[in-house]
Amino acid sequence: MEDVASGLNEKRESLSKLFNLVERREIGAVIVAFKDRLTRFGFSYLERYFSSYGVRIEVVNGEEPKDAYQELVEDLIAIVTSFAGKPYGLRSHKYGKVVEGVKQLIAE
Repeated sequence: MEDVASGLNEKRESLSKLFNLVERREIGAVIVAFKDRLTRFGFSYLERYFSSYGVRIEVVNGEEPKDAYQELVEDLIAIVTSFAGKPYGLRSHKYGKVVEGVKQLIAE
């Protein structure tokens, strides 16, 4: 399964299908390239929920250790990107300006 959507978007069609497969116990494992491809936040909640149905999550590519500042910056950019994309549209000029503005503020 694959989605062309943000890991912040909880209304992804493939994610709904995955939940159905898990709940019907039709799969034993979920394999993802990176944690944030499944969900940007709350990965441990999904692990626990899937585990209650006997399904494990396997992450193929581990992450490099990050310091707290780097994680905070990445999460902030992800949140702004997600929320800016809703009112402005992901391909609009305003959307790009908002995201770039936040990146500049963080860099300063």
